[in-house]
Amino acid sequence: MLGLFRKFKDGLAKTVAAITQKTRGLFGGRKIDAASLEQLEEALYTADFGVETTGEILAEIKRAYARDPELQGRQAAEIGAAVLRRVLEGSEGRWESAASTPGRPVTIALIGVNGSGKTTSAAKLAWRLRQDGRSVLLAACDTFRAAAVEQLRAWATRLELDLVASHTGSDSAAVAFDAWQAAAARGRDFLIVDTAGRLHTKGNLMEELAKIRRVLQKHDPAAPQHRWLVVDGSLGSNSLEQARVFHQSFGLTGLIVTKLDGTSRGGALVGIYRQLRIPIYFLGLGEQPEDLQPFNAENYARAVFGLE
Repeated sequence: MLGLFRKFKDGLAKTVAAITQKTRGLFGGRKIDAASLEQLEEALYTADFGVETTGEILAEIKRAYARDPELQGRQAAEIGAAVLRRVLEGSEGRWESAASTPGRPVTIALIGVNGSGKTTSAAKLAWRLRQDGRSVLLAACDTFRAAAVEQLRAWATRLELDLVASHTGSDSAAVAFDAWQAAAARGRDFLIVDTAGRLHTKGNLMEELAKIRRVLQKHDPAAPQHRWLVVDGSLGSNSLEQARVFHQSFGLTGLIVTKLDGTSRGGALVGIYRQLRIPIYFLGLGEQPEDLQPFNAENYARAVFGLE
């Protein structure tokens, strides 16, 4: 467990550093005062925790400070982490129990705009499932973006993953159709579908996603059982609008939040969960396959506040 927590703490280091800098090391041990509370409020806003969550954290710490004027920064950090855990109650996506039936793989469709880390996440997710003893097939259905198929092919080669792909510009729904047939014929537990990230208009993109879904449902009326949005964590609160649009159009069942190791705005996922109640399945905390980590609210909350 300590190793998993270290992944979170290292991956969220820029967010932690930004909060520490703005609060002048408040959580390092010094006593709370009115100035440090203002600094903390600014730091949480800057990290994109949003008005509601920031307000709740500050209110709890102020109540504790009113009861004990000797309240230490470390104690304030514990309070902040407890509030975050409460806000994120129910947010952890539970996918381990997903079971396929013979000849009918569980399908995970990864959705998101170009640049979100979607294609990379597809490969890392397939690798993680295989590490857990599951058999997986990847489908390169982002046929619109010239580099996407080759990018996924390169990852598949590097990680020794099976892939169904066609050429750039081919019908992405046809690739999905063939990939499901291949996954079923090979007895795979999971099919992971990397979908298109951007077409000429938003409407075209949504229609392409809907077409992939219809084609998959010709094989399995329940497919895709998982429809996960991949969002770039460095976009901060702007990722909420992305999530809202895709959720309205495609009925999201989960989130993967990527690139958190490269941003100081690691609070945005809290706002997405608060607004849409979409479970968070994985966080991208680095470049390596093992850096795609299952979301853990406890580890996240403690890491953000610099706690062990």
